[in-house]
Amino acid sequence: MASHNFLFFAVLIAICAVVLASDSSPLQDFCVADPNGPVLVNGHACKDPKLVQANDFFFSGLHLPGNTSNAVGSRVTPATVAQIPGLNTLGISLVRVDYAPWGINPPHTHPRATEILTVIEGTLEVGFVTSNPENLLLTKKLIKGDVFVFPVGLVHFQRNVGYTNAVAIAALSSQNPGVITIANAVFGSTPAISNDLLAKSFQVDIKTIDWIQSKF
Repeated sequence: MASHNFLFFAVLIAICAVVLASDSSPLQDFCVADPNGPVLVNGHACKDPKLVQANDFFFSGLHLPGNTSNAVGSRVTPATVAQIPGLNTLGISLVRVDYAPWGINPPHTHPRATEILTVIEGTLEVGFVTSNPENLLLTKKLIKGDVFVFPVGLVHFQRNVGYTNAVAIAALSSQNPGVITIANAVFGSTPAISNDLLAKSFQVDIKTIDWIQSKF
């Protein structure tokens, strides 16, 4: 009997973990984020519904090209709960990504969201890598109107493979999907990860690690 009870509770915990692995569902019409609220919650406290306005659900700017004059040649313009308070508890957000010719959105992950990307202009090479031990790379060349999905948590990237600017719009399954850019996290952390550890991890000498870290 004890073993059956243990199995029951183990299954129950596993089911709960799956249910709770995404943004929680709203229990009212809306919960407009109140970033100055005194209560700390997983997300944002709700603004008084009597004070809610249409602008709490509004954002303007995705028609404007992002400035791609940077080292990677891309710019992400987000429309998450930080920009649209009305997204709080709704489990969705949006970004615009601009790419200079041959610009990249470098390998990164979204720890809290699956992403579905649509090419608006240009031609993109996109891909993601599956988890250990396979580490399988799945890539696809996309043109205007094509759609591609990046599963939650997996390392993925985009690259403009054309000679003109490219634009994509992506929806994400979280009000606050988060982003971890692999190179920035590994080589640009504060404080820095020890260079001998990274040298052993990447199987290169310490001088190479020091040189890479100096870029971040």
